[in-house]
Amino acid sequence: KKVFFFSVNIGHNDETLALHLNPRFDASGDKDTIVCNSKKHGMWEQEVRPGGFCFLRGQNFKIIIKLTCGGFLITLPNGFQFTFPNRFCSDEYSYFCFDGDASIRSIQIY
Repeated sequence: KKVFFFSVNIGHNDETLALHLNPRFDASGDKDTIVCNSKKHGMWEQEVRPGGFCFLRGQNFKIIIKLTCGGFLITLPNGFQFTFPNRFCSDEYSYFCFDGDASIRSIQIY
């Protein structure tokens, strides 16, 4: 199966996303790029491209996302870390959605 992208979305609903984590293998004109953004009332806000793309097609991976005071602390499979701001300043979110060309094997929520 050809992998083009996947995304992890956390927020209040599909129109209000605090975090849209979108690794792109080859999608939307990007190759081997991570794009992060938030969506407010259905409108995308300013995206951030943190670098650190380390995903390989066909290989298992683990991403850790922690909601901290400073935002979402994201740890990629190679140990690269970055923080995406919690633009809505909420301390909890009830919506989680995974989309794209990868499969989830497990999710752990603490």
